[in-house]
Amino acid sequence: MPHRWTHGPDGEHEVVLWPHRSLPRRGFAAIILMAFLLATVPLYGLLGTMVLWGLLPFMLLVVGGLWWALEHTYKTAEMRETLTITPDLTRLVHQPVKGEILTWECNTYWTRAHSHASGGPVEFYLTLTGNGREVELGRFLTEKERKVLIGELQSALREMRDS
Repeated sequence: MPHRWTHGPDGEHEVVLWPHRSLPRRGFAAIILMAFLLATVPLYGLLGTMVLWGLLPFMLLVVGGLWWALEHTYKTAEMRETLTITPDLTRLVHQPVKGEILTWECNTYWTRAHSHASGGPVEFYLTLTGNGREVELGRFLTEKERKVLIGELQSALREMRDS
């Protein structure tokens, strides 16, 4: 699961969320090498001809495009959301890849976590409500991960309200 709960000494709960990255850097290098090698196979029959020089730039463009696309996914995976729940205050900090950090705070007693099965930008859309606002949480998580997180989140909020 791309989230991790930690529990502080004074009873606070904190969960950090990040987008799932299924391809490690080592796999990234293997994919690029494999794409390059497989793209050169059709060119072996063209060695010594002018056609080779016509096709070579397109092969390099494909490998370069794959490199760029995979690097882009690594950049977007640097996004983080941190939710801190204390007996008095619930704080959500959204750190996008680009742009300013967004923060939302609410009294824990009034904070409610909701899962919207439909009607949101994704299935089982998670929101936190309180302080006159509704903010999204974990939009980049999979549906299964959001279903697990909502249960954990509601029980952490309940535990803080009861303490």
